[in-house]
Amino acid sequence: MSQLKEPYDIAIIGGGMVGISLALLLAQQKRWKVLVLESQSIQQGEIPQYSPSFDARSTALSWSSRCIFEKLGVWQKIQQHAQSIATIHVSDRGHMGLTRLQAQEAGVEALGYVVENSWLGSVLMQQLAETDIELIGDAKIQAIQPKADSMQLTATLENQEVEINTRLLVVADGADSSSAKLLGIQPQKKDYGHSAIIANLSLEAAHQAVAYERFTDQGPMALLPLADYKNTPRSALVWTQPNHQAQELMAADDSTFINQLQARFGDRLGQFSQVGERISYSLTQTLSEEQVRRRLVIAGNAAHSLHPVAGQGFNLSLRDMESLVNGLARQPMDTDVGALETLLSYQDQRTQDQRNTLLFTNGLSKLFGLSSPAVALGRNSGLLMMDLVPSLRNQFAHFGMGTQQSGADYV
Repeated sequence: MSQLKEPYDIAIIGGGMVGISLALLLAQQKRWKVLVLESQSIQQGEIPQYSPSFDARSTALSWSSRCIFEKLGVWQKIQQHAQSIATIHVSDRGHMGLTRLQAQEAGVEALGYVVENSWLGSVLMQQLAETDIELIGDAKIQAIQPKADSMQLTATLENQEVEINTRLLVVADGADSSSAKLLGIQPQKKDYGHSAIIANLSLEAAHQAVAYERFTDQGPMALLPLADYKNTPRSALVWTQPNHQAQELMAADDSTFINQLQARFGDRLGQFSQVGERISYSLTQTLSEEQVRRRLVIAGNAAHSLHPVAGQGFNLSLRDMESLVNGLARQPMDTDVGALETLLSYQDQRTQDQRNTLLFTNGLSKLFGLSSPAVALGRNSGLLMMDLVPSLRNQFAHFGMGTQQSGADYV
C-alpha cells in the first residue's frame, strides 16, 4: 500500500463519474490536497480501456454538462464518441398532442449528447492521471468520526485498517450510500411502483439525431440516439413499466419483447431488428434533506436520485459539484475548507435547482401517467400549445439543458 499523504484537505468517497468529476474540478484550482477512495479495484494512474460494444450503457449529457467538461478541457475528447441530440420529439401515445424541441431554435449546437459510460469513464480517468489527485481503490470505509479539526475515516486498504484525516469529506458513493448511513443520514424515499428497463436497439431507419420521449398510460419511454455500431443505427431504450409488467417483459424472449415495444412506440424508426442485453431496476426518488454538515457534503445519488424520464440525474449532480468548487474557491486562502458557513452557502445555492429538477421530473412522470379523459385533454392541449408557441418550447428546452439555473453561466 502506498504511503498516505495526510492530512488531506478534501477526501472524496466514491470514484464514479460524480466523484472523479469533482476531483478534476478541484485539481483545476491547484489549491488543495485531494484523496479519492473507491470501493472497486482500481490503481493510481490506471486508465480503463474503451472497447466499443453493442450493449454498452450510456449517459445523457445536457448542454450545461458539456460546458462544464469544456472548462475541464475534456470535452473535445468526450465528443469523439458522443452522439448529439438535435431534436427531442415529445408525444403522448394514443393522442394528438406532440411537440418538437430543436437545438437550432434554442440557439445551441445540440440539446444534449449521449455518451457510452465506458468512454466517458476512460476520458475522465485519463485526465485524473495527469493531476496530483491521489486515488486508492479497494477501499472499505468502516467508520466516520467528526473531530475538532477534521473528519476521521477508519478504512480497510489492502487488508490493513488505517485512519485517514481530512478537513472536508465529500460522500459520493451512490444511491443507498453506506457512508451516509455511517453518519446517520437517511434520505427521504418515494417508491414509484415502477421499474425501468434499459436496453440498446438496432434500428431499421437512421435516428437523425432525434431523441423520443413517448408517454403512455403505463409509464414513459425514451429512445435516445446512439452512435452507430458497425454501421448499424442504434438507440438506447429507457422503458418504465409497473413492476409486475416489467418483470414479464424481462422474462419475455427477444421477439416478444420487440413486438410489445413496437406496439407501444410505433414505427417512427421503422422496425426494431435487434434488442441487446436488458437490465431492470426499481424506480425510487430520493432526496437527502441534510446534504451538508461541518466538514461534510453529501453528493451525487447519495444526495438525490431522480426518475429517469428526462435524463437529469448526472447533470444535476455535475452542476452541484461545479457550484461546490466555485464556492470553496471564492474563499480566502486561509479559510477552513470545511467551514460550515461556506457549505451552508453552497446548499442554499443548490436548493432551488435540485427542487425544481425533482419537481420537473416527478411532475412529468405523474402528469403523463394519468389516464382520465379530462387530464388527457389538458395534457395534449399543453403539448399542442407548446408546439405552436416558440417561447414555451424554448423555456422547456432550456430547462432540460440545465441552462436556466440561478447563478449559472452556460453559454
